[in-house]
Amino acid sequence: MGNPIARDAESFDYVIVGAGAAGCLLAHRLSEDAGVTVCVLEAGLPDRNPFIHIPAGFIKVGHDPRYTWDFQTEPSDNIAGRSVVTRMGRTLGGSSAINGFNYTRGLPRDYDGWAARGNDGWSYAEVLPYFKRTERRIGNADPRYRGTDGLLPITDCDWRHPLCDAFIAGAAELGLASHIDYNAASQKGAGYYQRWIQGGWRFSAARAFLRPAMRRPNLAVRTRAQATEILFDGRRATGVVVQADRNAPARRILARREVILSAGAANTPKLLQLSGVGDPALLNSLGIPLRHALRGVGENFQDHFMVRSVVRVRGAETINSTARGWRLGREILRWATGRPSLLAISPSVAYAFTSSRPDITDNDLQFHFSPGSYASGIAGKLDDFPGMTLGFYHLRPNSTGFVRARSRDPFELPRIQPNYLSDPADCRTVVDGLRLARRMLHSAPLLKYCEADDFPPATALGDDELLECARQRGGTAWHFMGTCRMGPDSDPTAVVDSALRVRGLEGLRVVDASVMPGMSSGNTGAPTMMIAEKAADLIRGRTPLAPEHY
Repeated sequence: MGNPIARDAESFDYVIVGAGAAGCLLAHRLSEDAGVTVCVLEAGLPDRNPFIHIPAGFIKVGHDPRYTWDFQTEPSDNIAGRSVVTRMGRTLGGSSAINGFNYTRGLPRDYDGWAARGNDGWSYAEVLPYFKRTERRIGNADPRYRGTDGLLPITDCDWRHPLCDAFIAGAAELGLASHIDYNAASQKGAGYYQRWIQGGWRFSAARAFLRPAMRRPNLAVRTRAQATEILFDGRRATGVVVQADRNAPARRILARREVILSAGAANTPKLLQLSGVGDPALLNSLGIPLRHALRGVGENFQDHFMVRSVVRVRGAETINSTARGWRLGREILRWATGRPSLLAISPSVAYAFTSSRPDITDNDLQFHFSPGSYASGIAGKLDDFPGMTLGFYHLRPNSTGFVRARSRDPFELPRIQPNYLSDPADCRTVVDGLRLARRMLHSAPLLKYCEADDFPPATALGDDELLECARQRGGTAWHFMGTCRMGPDSDPTAVVDSALRVRGLEGLRVVDASVMPGMSSGNTGAPTMMIAEKAADLIRGRTPLAPEHY
């Protein structure tokens, strides 16, 4: 690392590494106690770029290296020898400042599964009140499941499109209920997504949680402050070393009570490894002195593997043309005057949750529908023909991988290997999903809009052909998790306990998607915020919220 550490150091009670969804929420909750001081460290820039706050701006900032971690997975034979570019947020708000907004909690069985693994306090009944405490649900809100007093506004999409309506109607022909609250009693159905957008603006975790807290004198926020090493006194974490970049001087930020890692499922394990906490064999290979052996650090990594089907459209205007020329001017005017607009929608507009096979009782597929299409299936560059897209992923994949520091250089991105499609059951599910996607796109309500199958081609009929299509074009859903898994003493790869304390060390916790012991059935943003809500009570020594009866 090389740069000398400045002698002068700032000191706080709590130091939070990472200002993403978890870090912003934690900063808000911990700084509610006027008697403590809190510092949040963010490696990236402040969230001043206006494209961060305009929902459609994800096309701009989601591909801007000033605001993203441009991770790239290791090549894998399971996906035709490819590596996949996967970007995470690198600004205040983290990925909640650049991602697709969709608010999805998952199924009760997900969290009951966490508890069944020996994680006391993490059953669905016990985490439901923390989901509710975070959100300000605007619209249909069953009080058994939804909260209406939180800081994060959750709204229904007010923008309508004939292709979305036809997709939902087609899903109904397959037996899926329409326009349900998929974050309430049942997830199975189809409709328009719920999202953290209000009044035409994105409500990132920074806007919802951090900005109100920044008015408090006991909260400090430091941007361009990448944590490069955790400081220890024996087995106790005492602070972190930070640098703006590899050429900048290093500084110490000290923690009197706790260091809390909320840097995400890629950067959190990397920071632990750079600090000598992890698998002894890996650390030895990198020349990093071992401080504490925890071989699960960076292991158990999972991500949803997204596969997108694209159909060329006739007889309807799609986003491909709406986002260009005079039509884009029309949408800007609508947005500026507070009307439903293309500028204020999620990239995935409509959803469907269903099962890949009739014998599967719980839905195991999540579909994302958009009345537009992107070149090579990747958001950012629209196709030059009218198209619609239906993407999906296996909600609870079996394939697991790893995240490992590449070298002792803290500014070198880690090795990330998801091992997509390494499990035969995942391969079977992706083939079933592609067949079901084709049925949905060719349903009677949508069929009149179908010009031709663009991908997979109509000639791809057999299982092997469809699987090869997935291998060639599938990619990340940006749902990294599991690399510092929560678990009991009997779990040899558990990194944190049920209070999210790093095992065998003191004054050090992990509070982000790294701790998830199993993949949630949906987008990971909402569960990550729930984890932070519950962690705030654990850190503050508060009595947990009473379990909900639903």
